[in-house]
Amino acid sequence: MYEIFADLHVHIGRSESGKPIKITAARTLNFANIAKECAERKGIQVVGIIDCASPYVIEDIENFLKTGEAYELKDGGIIYKDKVCILLGSEVETSEKGRNGKCGSAHNICFFPHLKDIKEFSNEMSYHIKNITLSTQRSDISGYDLIDIVEKYNGILIPAHVFTPFKSYYGNCTDRLKDIFKEKYNKIFAIELGLSADTFLADTISELETKTFVTNSDAHSLPKIAREYNKMQVEDISFKEVVMSLKNEKGRKVITNYGLDPKLGKYHRTYCDDCEQPIETKEPVETCPMCGGKNVTFGVFDRIELIKDKKTTKSPDNRPPYIYQVPLGFIPGVGGKTIEKLLDTFETEMNILHKLSKDDIEAVVGENIANSIVRAREGKWQIHSGGGGHYGKVI
Repeated sequence: MYEIFADLHVHIGRSESGKPIKITAARTLNFANIAKECAERKGIQVVGIIDCASPYVIEDIENFLKTGEAYELKDGGIIYKDKVCILLGSEVETSEKGRNGKCGSAHNICFFPHLKDIKEFSNEMSYHIKNITLSTQRSDISGYDLIDIVEKYNGILIPAHVFTPFKSYYGNCTDRLKDIFKEKYNKIFAIELGLSADTFLADTISELETKTFVTNSDAHSLPKIAREYNKMQVEDISFKEVVMSLKNEKGRKVITNYGLDPKLGKYHRTYCDDCEQPIETKEPVETCPMCGGKNVTFGVFDRIELIKDKKTTKSPDNRPPYIYQVPLGFIPGVGGKTIEKLLDTFETEMNILHKLSKDDIEAVVGENIANSIVRAREGKWQIHSGGGGHYGKVI
């Protein structure tokens, strides 16, 4: 067994030919560039690319395999330069019956072992989605139906960023996942926490005690890859090994979740966009009590406070630790040139965040920045909470 780093939620902005995939993602985010970024700069051994059901991306993957730099594994996944295993994924938006009788929607990240599996999945989902070439388009089915289609093509389904106010199960669809998945609830063995939540918040909901938590970047640009990630214990890097890790089977497991302090997330607290102020409330409000504005976004923290059924956080004994860690790009005083200098010397961001001593870093970028990086990887910065689509800030 050995330990690896995995980020299971990375988007593609454009295809190699420039066709739009994820409209809000950077143009430089394509299949080949993500593989190179993980291998050469991030130090990530497993990356989940979740726009691979687009026919444009499928074409890119087929061409990528022809270069000889990558090949498919029997146990699932694509290996790039013997350094990175790429999991072929699709983010699907499902149609749900929302809270209070309103229409709801939720995102799901689905992974498949082989290219043929996701090609067949893409073909079937084209009957449920108006434009299969674009990422995360709304489908006409519920998660209850989607999981059967995913399993039909040997895949797994993980509810994505489950607490965010938009496009998530707890955020705008339900108080309990069991109400969505019913008798299929045991087929869900992992959930994605999202940037505005952490283990300590999620473990106040008893139905999640049996689920593995994953923390992922939801990257919309190359630098944001590994903004959040997981350390896993596996025997090799492959789709099969990652699934066993998520299921805690035969010694495979998630060892640690590394993520932002949820206060840094864009939707941590309820927020009024009109007066640009957080709203301290435990109940959903449609009107800001301070300015009367209507542009109010209910926060993740406040949503969990509303639906939790445990008075105190008591995590299961096998729950891995959640380590607060500020990525290099969030640290005050650490700009692009400083990051490039560090990477030129120490190769990958994982080396800088996990392996190097303060003295090693100080020798390259000086004492002040070294102190800042050490404080960041130990989670010791003070933070101003985010909300309403605005990231929190490191003070």
